[in-house]
Amino acid sequence: MDVQISSLGWWVPEQVQTAEELSPQIGRSASWIESRSGVHRRRVSDLPMEQMAAHAAKRAIGDGAPPDLILNASLTPVQLLPDSSVYVQQALGLSGIPSFSVHASCLSFMVGLHTAAHFAAAGTYQRILLVSAEKGTGFRNLDEPESAALIGDGAAAAIVEPGSGRLVDFALQTFPEGSEHAQFRGAGTRVPPWEAEPADYQFSMNGPRIFRFAYTRLHEMLFGFLDKHRLRVSDVDLVVPHQMSGPGVEAFRRVGFSDEQLVDIVAEYGNCIAASIPMALAHAQEQGRLRPGAKVLLVGTGAGISVCVALLEWGQATQA
Repeated sequence: MDVQISSLGWWVPEQVQTAEELSPQIGRSASWIESRSGVHRRRVSDLPMEQMAAHAAKRAIGDGAPPDLILNASLTPVQLLPDSSVYVQQALGLSGIPSFSVHASCLSFMVGLHTAAHFAAAGTYQRILLVSAEKGTGFRNLDEPESAALIGDGAAAAIVEPGSGRLVDFALQTFPEGSEHAQFRGAGTRVPPWEAEPADYQFSMNGPRIFRFAYTRLHEMLFGFLDKHRLRVSDVDLVVPHQMSGPGVEAFRRVGFSDEQLVDIVAEYGNCIAASIPMALAHAQEQGRLRPGAKVLLVGTGAGISVCVALLEWGQATQA
């Protein structure tokens, strides 16, 4: 599809929480946190999710026209109803623009991009705001050090529209047999509020199991995807993985991607859930690593367990 991300914007809160500061809260040393999670620092937001989204979105919109569609691609909601995209639009000072959410846990931005690309290619909408804002630190279970050490807060947004770029291909697979490896049990019909425990409203993840489960499947999908397009690892200009953890990002180096190809921000910002991929993209753009015509590979895993790969040919950006 001949569509492009014409601009990107990202935002992180000023408050930094180091491994040393988190250490007493989870009963693990700073060196344990850094070695096991790969996260040295993360940001902690005092702002509500919709204001975080608005900060990133305003930077992506810039001086351009307002969007004609708003897609929220975030896991952490404002509330269960109405949809969080309503509050994002309100925080932007807009009204009357169609808006809804795309929810695929950590893969929400990638699935949202695929959705936006179809709308743009069909001419249904011409200027789509796709935004991921995650305030995950408030949902950490501090009694689960492995997962609590990972999470950070942040937001990023993209304008998707017809243009000189291309979404070459997109692949998504979901394996429900891994559904118990990453959960947020509360607020649904399985564990209704009147039956819930406090831990049901906190994020729970078995990091080692989800890594082992997802790694094999993602590896198979990734190299099948490259073979389908007759690409070698060296043919890819930039790889932007979900910043799941330090070991999760390191896995891409082990299969042959170089530091020059890989976007790695997990040590500085942690796992910002669905915002991690667009944050990494915006970071790469600020560094001048997104050149027109570049082959950009987005790769990620999410609760479900889902694995996803997308290939972009980067278009001419209108705004850094």
